Formats: sequence, structure tokens, C-alpha cells
Amino acid sequence: MDIAPKDYPTELLAAPGGPCLSLYQPTHRHFPDNRQDPIRFRNLVKELAQSVRQRAPQQTAELLEPLEALAADREFWNCTLDGLAVLRSYGFFRVFRLQRSVPERAVVADSFHTKPLMRIWQSADRFQVLALSRSEIKLYEGNRDALDVAELDPRVPSTVTDALGEELTEPSLTASARRGGVGGEIFHGHGSKDAEVDRDAERFFRIIDAAVLEHHSRSSGLPLLLAALPEHQGLFRQMTRNPFLLPDGIDLNPDAVSIDGLRERAWSAVEPHFLARLARLVDAFQKAQAKGFGADDLDTIAEAAAMGRVKTLLLDADRVVPGRIDGETGRTEAGELERPDVDDLLDDLGEIVLGKSGEVVVVPGERMPTQTGAAAVFRY
Repeated sequence: MDIAPKDYPTELLAAPGGPCLSLYQPTHRHFPDNRQDPIRFRNLVKELAQSVRQRAPQQTAELLEPLEALAADREFWNCTLDGLAVLRSYGFFRVFRLQRSVPERAVVADSFHTKPLMRIWQSADRFQVLALSRSEIKLYEGNRDALDVAELDPRVPSTVTDALGEELTEPSLTASARRGGVGGEIFHGHGSKDAEVDRDAERFFRIIDAAVLEHHSRSSGLPLLLAALPEHQGLFRQMTRNPFLLPDGIDLNPDAVSIDGLRERAWSAVEPHFLARLARLVDAFQKAQAKGFGADDLDTIAEAAAMGRVKTLLLDADRVVPGRIDGETGRTEAGELERPDVDDLLDDLGEIVLGKSGEVVVVPGERMPTQTGAAAVFRY
């Protein structure tokens, strides 16, 4: 699964200048629905080509070359998820398979159109699931709509053997075999094998806890849900130091349920935390606005964003405001999305705030506290 790079705001916003090509389309996971995906992709590439010819006719072929190669990649189109994002400019080409469907868009502008990515990566409904047993782990990442296996960082062991190596208790030495030796000498007392296995599990869990925190939780900032048998839940929670681990877990053997069943159980546990976080964000905005440290007027927010004053920005996931923002002055300009040099003003707002180390949270339309598509809390 192609997920956001750890420093994706910096990476995407620091891409070379225009023309920047942004392509989004819904895709399908299974045959026969996925047969239409490469056809729709080629049609969107044609739209991009028409816009590029208006800006850089001499470089059209060079800019479109990797997109056309992707269109012909059969293996890629057999492994799609629910949505696709492709970003291209001079010296830059990134492809993201998404866990959420996105509207079809083909945009050529001075910067990338990133709001659909922010809708996924900055959404408050994202989470991770650590599926844990005494002998192995899997890490999942998803949202209310989808859950997929995440690729573990190479520094995170996936099995107890990988974690403990030579320190792992020899599995062939059972309790009965070890109870007597030459001349009937007893080397280990009753229950010693169980105790060693328990110590193996404890050491394995400690290693996993530290590795997941260091290489996944800290970098993603996502809430982590533990899926494990009750006895493993208890042992893991006794030793965990992961502040992203939610207090509610899924008490079951994660291998005994389908991935969709795991998603349903996970979202049932995560949803209250999701709603509570949104409520805190809305409350913080309303209090800040009442004290003059918040605003919902787009011109005011844009000016504050350009000055680096926006601490937190809420964006309406369901709104598009055609226009542009001057990143230096914050001056806004209305426009029509049909023009190749016009993007979503809310998208530009999010980019500016992220670029100045602010927090951006994309909120479902029904949860937004404003009617303008944005709500900002200022630093000062």
C-alpha cells in the first residue's frame, strides 16, 4: 500500500514549479470492475495533455511519458485499491493507491492539487491496528471505509523468531523431555517450560512495542488499536510505552476474523475517539473565535496563513472554492476551475498552513462549524 511519506507536506510542497499535473480517479479492487480503470486513466491523461499544451507545448511529451507508461502497466492495474492519485512535474513523479474513493480530477496548475490527499492523510478517522499473537504480528492501516495490511518498517520484526533469534527458547525441549536427565536427575521443575514461553512472549512484546512506536506510531501520529486475545492484551498493556495506543482493544484472535470483520470491529472502537477529537477541535475553534483568535472568513484566514499565524485549520471535505492565493501576501483571487491555472482555494490554504508547520484537519461537511469551508485557530 502506498501511504503518505513521513514528511509528505514538505515533499509535495517543495516539488519543482509548474506546470504541476495532478490526476485523481476512483479505482476498483476486484475483477471485472477494475477493467474500466486503465481506460478512465487514459482519458484523464488526455485531459492533462490538453491543459499542458496551453502552458508548455514543447514539454508535453516529456511530462506525460511516465503517466503513459503507468497506463500500460498491467500488473499495476491488477493491484489497485479504492482510489488513485498521480502527481507529476519536472523531476517529480509520485503514485499513491488510496483506501478511499476520490472524484475524478485532472488539474494542471502552479502547484499540486493536494486536497484529496489531505482528505485521507489529514482526516481524523485514520487509525492503525496491531494484530498481535505470541508468535507474530501484523500491522494494518485504514479508516472507516477500508483496512489494509501496512508494510512493516524493516526494523520491526514480524515474528518472535525474528525478534529473539538465538535467545528464543528451543521449541523441541518440552517440559516432559526436560524433567529428567541422566540417572533421573531433574533439571527443571514443574511449569518451567511454560514460564520460559511466557518470558519469550514478554520479551517479544517489549521489542514489538518499542519498534512499532519508533518506526510507525511516532511518524504517522495515528491512534493504534490492539487486536489480540485477552491474555495477550493484558500482558502487552502492562509493558507498553506507546502513547498512541487506545485504551479500547479488540479481544480476539486476529487470524480468526476476516479483514473486513476486523475493520468493522476496529471502527466501532475508534469511532468514539474520532467524534471526541472532532468535538474538541470545533470547541477550540469556537472559543478562539470568541476571543478574536479564530476566523472563518477565507480572506482573513489566507492573510493569516501567509504570515504563519494559523495554528490549526479545519477544512470542509465536501467543499471546493475555485480560486488562488498568493502565498507571500495571502491575497485571494476568485476563478473558474475550468481554467488550467486555477485550483481549489481551500487546497491552497491547506498547503500554505502545512508549509508553515500548522495543523490541517479535513472534516466531514456535516461536522464543520462554519459555512465557508474553513475554520482557523490562530497562534497569536
